[in-house]
Amino acid sequence: MTISTGDTSLLYQQLILEHYRRPRNRGALPDATHQSAASNPVCGDEVVVQVRMREKVIEAVMFSGRGCAISQAAASLMTDALRGRTLEEGARLKERFTALLQGNADAGRDEELGSLRGLAGIARFPVRIRCALLPWEALEAATR
Repeated sequence: MTISTGDTSLLYQQLILEHYRRPRNRGALPDATHQSAASNPVCGDEVVVQVRMREKVIEAVMFSGRGCAISQAAASLMTDALRGRTLEEGARLKERFTALLQGNADAGRDEELGSLRGLAGIARFPVRIRCALLPWEALEAATR
């Protein structure tokens, strides 16, 4: 069975709505060791990322904030993808995710991205790329 472009679009929309309506890892992380916020004044998105790290390994990551479905779904997917990874692995994941959002076909096949690959459709909407990268921006600021 092949998946048509229309089917891919539908899957992309369903993934965003699922993570927007039922976000994973949303809330406060009381024992956070790192925290930062990022916002996009153009559209009003705000994301706060809290991380608990031990020996450069991300043990837990939570987010809070408000904004469009893309920024909130991206934060949910990011938190799932990062748990148990080192900071270096997280930085590589962000690089690959950014490439995916820019339409890089190799990144679209990169299994390390896992569920994040479901956001590949954002590449068709360049103005929304910043929305999807906002939680990564907050994470990067928190872990500097």
